[in-house]
Amino acid sequence: MPKFEVFNLPDAGEGLTEADIITWLVKAGDAVEVNQPICEIETAKSLVELPSPYDGTVAELLVAEGDTVDVGAPIVRFEVEGEGGEDGGAPEAAVTPAAPAEPAAPAEPAAPADAASGAVLVGYGVKAGNVKRRERVEGSLEPIGGEDDAFPVLAKPPVRKLAADLGVELTTVTPSGPGGLVTREDVEQQAKAASAKSLATYPSDDQPWLESGYDAPDGRSTRVPVKSVRKRTAEAMVNSAFTAPHVTEFLTVDVTETMNLVAKLKTDRDFADVRVTPLLVVMKALLLAVRRHPEVNASWDEAAREIVYKHYVNLGIAASTPRGLVVPNIKDAHRLPLHQLALELQTLTNEARAGTLTPRSMADGTITITNVGALGIDTGTPILNPGEAAILAFGAIRQQPWVHEGEIQIRHVTQLALSFDHRLVDGELGARVLADVGRVMNDPGQGLVWG
Repeated sequence: MPKFEVFNLPDAGEGLTEADIITWLVKAGDAVEVNQPICEIETAKSLVELPSPYDGTVAELLVAEGDTVDVGAPIVRFEVEGEGGEDGGAPEAAVTPAAPAEPAAPAEPAAPADAASGAVLVGYGVKAGNVKRRERVEGSLEPIGGEDDAFPVLAKPPVRKLAADLGVELTTVTPSGPGGLVTREDVEQQAKAASAKSLATYPSDDQPWLESGYDAPDGRSTRVPVKSVRKRTAEAMVNSAFTAPHVTEFLTVDVTETMNLVAKLKTDRDFADVRVTPLLVVMKALLLAVRRHPEVNASWDEAAREIVYKHYVNLGIAASTPRGLVVPNIKDAHRLPLHQLALELQTLTNEARAGTLTPRSMADGTITITNVGALGIDTGTPILNPGEAAILAFGAIRQQPWVHEGEIQIRHVTQLALSFDHRLVDGELGARVLADVGRVMNDPGQGLVWG
C-alpha cells in the first residue's frame, strides 16, 4: 500500500542551521530512486546536492527555489510503496547528503521579451521598440513631433545633431532655454544621466550575482536579496568587527630573495605539478612565525570566559568567488612540507572557484592570510575571521628604489599588515609575529634555521 513520507532538510555538515534551495532537479510526479539527486542547496560554506532517501514518486515540493529553509524543516513529500515511516520525517535509513556537486554551468542570460508583449526583462532595460521616436524636422526652431504630440520640442539644428550623435531622444530632455528651447547643455546633461543608466543593464555573464535581482523603476539600479554566502559573510564580519577589538600593524619588506626563490622553484621538476607563487612563501613564513609564537594561534571563548590555545594550525586562505568571500583552510598546515602545502593551496583554490568546497574545508580555521596583492592592492586592515586571533594581509609586490647594502637599488618590495584580537594578542606579540614573517620573506633561508 502506498505511503507518504516527508523528507526534512538535513544538516549538510558542521552544525549549519539553514540553507537556500538553489535548484530543484525533480518535480511533482517524477519517479525517483534512492541516492538520486533531487535538489541543490547552498549553505554558508558550499553548494551541495541532496540525494533522495527513497524509491518512489515525488508527491509535492514543499518549498520553492530561492527559499531559505531551516535545518529539519520539511522540503519534499514522497509517495513510496510498502511499509514506511510516519508522515513528517525521513526513515532511519535515510541517506546523508552526497558530496558537493560539480559546479553548475552558468545560466545563459535570458533573451529579451518579445516586442509585441511589451514586457521588460530584468537587466535589459526598456526595449528600444517601445520608444516612440519623433520625426526629425529640418529648420531653425521648428518643433519636433507630429499632430499627436501635445508638447512639441523646440531645438536648433546643431542641438538636434548633437542629440543624434549622443543617442539622446529630445522628447526626454527638459528644456531650460527661453520659450522652452532645448539647449546644448540640456542635451549633454541628459546624455550623462543616460550613460549612468546604461551601466545598470545587468545581469550578464560577468555579473552572475545579479541574476536573482530586480531593476528599480527607472532602470538605474538593481536590487539583489542578501542570501547564502554573502549573507553569512556579512553577519560574521559585523559580529567580528564589533566583538573583537581589532588592532593592525604594518611592515614594508624587501622580498627580492623571495622572488628569486619562486623563480627557482618554478624550474624545479619536483614542483612541476603545482603553481608556485610568492603566496606559498608567505604561507610558510607565517607557519614558522606561529611555531615561534604559538600564543597567536588562539581563540576567545566568550561563553566560558576562556582563551583556547590551539596545538594545530588550520591555515585559512581568503578567496573571492561569485557567491562572495569564503575562507577555506588547509588542515594541519604546520605539518606539511612546502610541496604538499602548494598542492593543498592549489586544491582549495580550484574548489573555491568551482563552488565545490565542503563544509569541513571551511570549518575550524585558526589563522588566515588574505592576498590583497593579487588585486594590485598595497595593503589593508583586514577583519578577523570569526573565532581566530589574527589575519595577515599580503600586499602587491612592486619594484622600487630601496637601500640595499648601503646603495640605492631597484628591489622587489611589499607591505604586510597583521590584524589581531587585542584581547588575545598585545602589540608586542603582534609585532614579533609580523617581524618574523618579514624576516623569512626577506631571507627565505632564515626558515631553515627556524624549521
